[in-house]
Amino acid sequence: MKPPIQLRKMEGIFLNPGAPPYERRAASELARYLKKITGKKFSVKRAGGKLPERAILIGWGPAAEKFFPEIPASDLGSEEIIIQTSGGRLLVAGGRPRGTLYAVSRFLQDFCGVRWWTSWAEKVPRNSGLAIPKIRVRAKPAFEMRDPYWFPAFDPLWAMRNLSNGMNSRIPEDMGGHVIPHPIGCAHTFRILVPPGEHFEKHPEWFSLVQGERRSQRAQLCLTHPGLRQFAAERTLEFLRQGPRECRTISVSPNDWFGACECENCRAFDQAEGSPAGTLLDFVNFVAEKVEKEFPHILVDTLAYRYTRKPPKTVRARPNVMVKLCSFECNFREPLDHPSNASFAEHIQAWSKVCSKLFVWDYTPNFAHFLLPHPNWFTLGPNLRFFKSHGVMGMFEQGVQECHGAEMGELKAWLLARLLWNPFQDDRALIKEFLEGYYGPAAPLIMSYFELIYKASEGYSLTCFNGYDNLDVPFLHFKYLSQAEHLWREAEKSVKRKADFLRRVRVARRSIGYAWLLRWDALEKECRETEGGWPHPESKAEYAAKWLKQTAGEKRFAWTQVSRTAEGGPTPTPELFVAAVNEGKALTW
Repeated sequence: MKPPIQLRKMEGIFLNPGAPPYERRAASELARYLKKITGKKFSVKRAGGKLPERAILIGWGPAAEKFFPEIPASDLGSEEIIIQTSGGRLLVAGGRPRGTLYAVSRFLQDFCGVRWWTSWAEKVPRNSGLAIPKIRVRAKPAFEMRDPYWFPAFDPLWAMRNLSNGMNSRIPEDMGGHVIPHPIGCAHTFRILVPPGEHFEKHPEWFSLVQGERRSQRAQLCLTHPGLRQFAAERTLEFLRQGPRECRTISVSPNDWFGACECENCRAFDQAEGSPAGTLLDFVNFVAEKVEKEFPHILVDTLAYRYTRKPPKTVRARPNVMVKLCSFECNFREPLDHPSNASFAEHIQAWSKVCSKLFVWDYTPNFAHFLLPHPNWFTLGPNLRFFKSHGVMGMFEQGVQECHGAEMGELKAWLLARLLWNPFQDDRALIKEFLEGYYGPAAPLIMSYFELIYKASEGYSLTCFNGYDNLDVPFLHFKYLSQAEHLWREAEKSVKRKADFLRRVRVARRSIGYAWLLRWDALEKECRETEGGWPHPESKAEYAAKWLKQTAGEKRFAWTQVSRTAEGGPTPTPELFVAAVNEGKALTW
C-alpha cells in the first residue's frame, strides 16, 4: 500500500496549455485554499512535456492525457468530475465548462475538510501536514439543473463552490457560468408571448372563453385556435432569435392564475385527456416542433401547475419539451411518498411516463410568514431522493428570494445545494454538520428545538402558505413555544463569548420571537389556563419594539437585516410595530 501524498511536498499546481478562464480560476481557487490549510504557497504553472513526480494537474488536456492515459475522458459530461492520484501526482479535472471547478470544490470539501456555509462563513481546517490517500473518483451530479432558490444562495462564488448551476446565482463565465434560460422568464409567459393589451381587441378569439365570454384579464389562451398557435410559435422563435445564444430553455407556460379556456374545442380536448394539461401539452408540442427546426439545442418548458398538474391520458411530450411539475399543494411536513401526498405521487409517476425531461418546481419556504417556524427540515432529503427515483432531471427549490433573515434560510440553502448534487447522503447528518459549523456550541440546543417543533407538528398539514388564514397551529401553542424559548435562550448563553456564533444564533432566534409576536394574546390565555410561567417580562408593545430593532440588524452585516416578512409583504417599520401591537395578521400581506 502506497503511503499518502503530503500536499506540502507538491511542486506546484499545473494547468494544461491553453486552459480556459474557468480552469485558470479553478487552479487559483485550489492554490488559495491549500495555502490557507497548509501554510505553504502553491504556484500555478503551465504544464509542459514534463511534469514533476509530485504535482497537481488541473483540468483535462494534453498533460492529463499523457500522465493519466487510463482515464476514458472522451465521454466526460459537462459537469462530470475526476479526482485521481497516480504515483505522486494528483489530477483534479472535469468536463467543460464547470466540471473542473466542481472537482476542485469536491476535493477541498471531501479530502481537505473545507466548508462554505454561507458567503460570510466558511470552515478551513489548518493542517500543515495534510496528506491525501490514493484517490479514484469519477462522479456527476444527480440533477442536471440545480437551483436552491434561497437568498443566501444567490452569491455567485458561494454557488460555484457549492455546485449550484441555477440561473439566479448569475455565475460569470470565468467561474463556469450557469444554466441560462431565455430572459422572457422561467414561468407564466402566456401574457408575454401574447400580450392582451396588444392583441385582445383585434383577436379576442385567441384568449380564454370563461363562463361564456372571452377574457383579457386573469385568463389564459385558447390553445386549440389555429391562428393563436401559429402566432405563439412565431413569437417564441422571435424571442429566441433576439435572445442570448447561451440560453438553453424558453418557457411557454400558463399565467399564474386559473382561467383555462372553456370553448367547445378546448373543453372537448381536455375532457378526452382527463385534464387541461391535454390542450396545454399539445399546444407546447406544436411550438416545440417549430423551435426544434431552428434551435435544436433549446428545450421548450411548460408548467404542470395547479389546474394542469394532472397529466393527460394520451398526449406525450416531444423530446425537446421539459415539463415543470409543481408541488404547490403538498403537505411539506411529510415526505412526498406519505399518504397525505398521494395525489402528487400519482401525478409524478404518470408525468415520468408522459415526459422524458421532467423538472420539478418544489416549494421550501412559508410565503405567508418568512420568519415563522416552518418544520420541513427533515423532509428535504427524502423528497430529493423521491424526485431522483422518478427520473427528474432538474430541480428548482423555491425558497425566500426577497431578503436575508428568513427562517433557517442559511441552513436550507446549504443543505439543498449539497443534496442536489447527491440526494443519497444522510440529510440529518448534514443538518447536524451545518449546525455545528455555523452555530458552534449552540448546535445541540438548536437540533433539540428542531426535534421539538417537528414532533409538535405531527399530523398537521404544513403548506407553503402556513398561517395565512389561521395561526392556531399545533406547534405554535404555548406548550411548545415556551420550551422553544428556553432552548433558544440556552443557545445564546452557550455562545455568549463567541461573537460570530452569537450573532448567528440571535438572527435565527428571531423566528421564535416572530411567533410570540403574532400569537401573543392567544399564548397569554393558554399560559393562564395551563398555569404555566410566562417567559417575557416585557409588555406586548415593548416586546414588539425589541423585535423590530432586532430585524434592523447591523449595517456592516447585511445578512442580519430583514427587509420583508412575507411574499409581497411589508418591510418591518415603526408602522409595522403598531400593527404588531394591534393585530398579528397585519404583519403579513
